[in-house]
Amino acid sequence: MEIIYGTTNQAKLEAMNKIIKEHGFEAKLYTLKDIGFTGEIVEDGKTFEENSEIKARAIKKFCEENNIKGKIILTDDAGLCVDKLNGEPGIYSARYAGEHGKQIDCINKVLNKLKNYPNKEDRSCYFVCVLTAILENGEKIVTRGESYGNIALEHGKLGGLTYGPIFIPKGFDLPMSDMENETFEKVHNHRDLAAKEMFQEFKKLNIK
Repeated sequence: MEIIYGTTNQAKLEAMNKIIKEHGFEAKLYTLKDIGFTGEIVEDGKTFEENSEIKARAIKKFCEENNIKGKIILTDDAGLCVDKLNGEPGIYSARYAGEHGKQIDCINKVLNKLKNYPNKEDRSCYFVCVLTAILENGEKIVTRGESYGNIALEHGKLGGLTYGPIFIPKGFDLPMSDMENETFEKVHNHRDLAAKEMFQEFKKLNIK
């Protein structure tokens, strides 16, 4: 199995490779850099599902134009949804503080909007990841993973996942970014959940 994973993020690539191995698949992952894709994709969908498919269709078109065959296209769209903020930042998670906003600015915008809600029950939230796969025959498969928790009163260690420093997973007391690696791996990660479901779908279709 050969998969073009619509990312240039090394951490995402490593995580996906790990999931593939856990499911007993033998697959080679290619990034957008590997196939020479440098185009800008306008994510103007209204949902995670729409944006994930927009990415997949753009990469599929590029592959067809460049005679790249025999590969599954796999893309994702993900973000943080805060209940008290009517689902914000949602599909705008990556650009919540502007098109090229810094991590700390995105985080502070969420914290400032919740400053009048110090109680844990008012700070509930969840991460979403939607994966879209387009098979060589054009068939589309969509899976979704969600991870629940609440927003911390102040941010933890910066770096990694944009909102990881303020996302306290359900059942824990620390933000994701402050957890030890072993502890972090026990958390149900939204991307992992979506990916595991995707590979279960591949198994059902006997894709190898």
